[in-house]
Amino acid sequence: RIHSDRLTYFLFQEIVPLNAGNVLVIEDNEPAARWLALINRTLNRTVDGDADIFCHKPSLSLDSTSSRSSSNLDASFSNRSGSAIFQSSLKSIRKPYMPTQRKLLKICNCSVEMPRKSYKDACFGCPQAHINETDSSEEDEVDDRSNNASGYVVDGVISSASASSDQLKYNLVSCKRMVGIFVTVWAKKELVPHIGHVRTSCVGRGVMGYLGNKGCISVSMTLHQTSFCFICSHLASGEKEGDELRRNSDVLEILRATQFPRICRRAGQRIPEKIIDHDRVIWLGDLNYRISLSYEDTKKLLTENNWDALFQKDQLNTERDSGRVFRDWSEEKIYFAPTYKYTFNSDSYSGETATSKKKRRTPAWCDRILWHGDGIAQSSYFRGESKFSDHRPVCGSFTVEVYLLDGKSKRRTSNTNIRIGAEELLPTSKNK
Repeated sequence: RIHSDRLTYFLFQEIVPLNAGNVLVIEDNEPAARWLALINRTLNRTVDGDADIFCHKPSLSLDSTSSRSSSNLDASFSNRSGSAIFQSSLKSIRKPYMPTQRKLLKICNCSVEMPRKSYKDACFGCPQAHINETDSSEEDEVDDRSNNASGYVVDGVISSASASSDQLKYNLVSCKRMVGIFVTVWAKKELVPHIGHVRTSCVGRGVMGYLGNKGCISVSMTLHQTSFCFICSHLASGEKEGDELRRNSDVLEILRATQFPRICRRAGQRIPEKIIDHDRVIWLGDLNYRISLSYEDTKKLLTENNWDALFQKDQLNTERDSGRVFRDWSEEKIYFAPTYKYTFNSDSYSGETATSKKKRRTPAWCDRILWHGDGIAQSSYFRGESKFSDHRPVCGSFTVEVYLLDGKSKRRTSNTNIRIGAEELLPTSKNK
């Protein structure tokens, strides 16, 4: 997760079981709707005594990280008996959280002072700008017959859909789901007019190398004069020798196959259509890279909190150093315990409770955040302690340079006041 007081990016993995029904047939939007309601409730809550929830510092030992939990969130997702079954489309579910002029997010908002070559090549802020018609998942027309209700039920509580989006402090900018992967991007209301060219792309790398039980969702957008790309991926699993090469292959195919729809061109520079062409890129998710040690050796180093020795055997670290994957990408140093694999609703790794060695998994840093591009500085990197998954969530905060257009010189100038942060939304006490 990447959070901030200005721009917020959430990703979720396995929001539904990755079984044949969910991969091939059924679209169950209940988990997505529940997450949207929870995020909205957190981001747009009134200022009160909960303000100190924003304060969080990363833990340096296994004992201290495992001593905290966000109990309310765990309870919310462990007890689903009171929830409605959502038959609405994701388009209708997301509508209450998006800005009123949500279609403007998808068009070109380049400066009108820039020279125009043709209508479709530039569009430059025209409300009737060229919009890619093939991206049906991002269309905003909603069948009113499926959206007559005034709200959505989340754990028996109605999340109001009747309140105006203009009254929200944060607006939903983009929302996309592919089987178990779910991505949302939120921005503070005053930033929304400066966001444009919002596009999404999905690449399936699961069954037969194509289905969406594995793969990625990528979101492209511009903020002022800077292009951003956020990638949420779920790579190939497995801890056998050689499985890391399958994960490398997934990364390379995602970089090759991801293609964003063409919207417009700026003078002298096209809006990026490939991941690596963006100014600032952040890649995060369940990358599934493991630790190349036996379970016994890994467990011994864990009890000693010897992160350096463990990290030397981390597959992602090894593959990056060799240049086989994520060359020229950066990652902040890890000072937290491995995030996988935990026994459900427990602080114990699954190997401690497994009845057979076949079910035992060696702890690993499967969940990671990497970035690419200049003008990015990471200020924190840590894990949360929610227990409703066999993973622990990972969060990061960044300071990112954003280019603004100088009204006099028509040149891009740097602005470092845009912060993309992380630690604000993790609970710091048991009752929050």
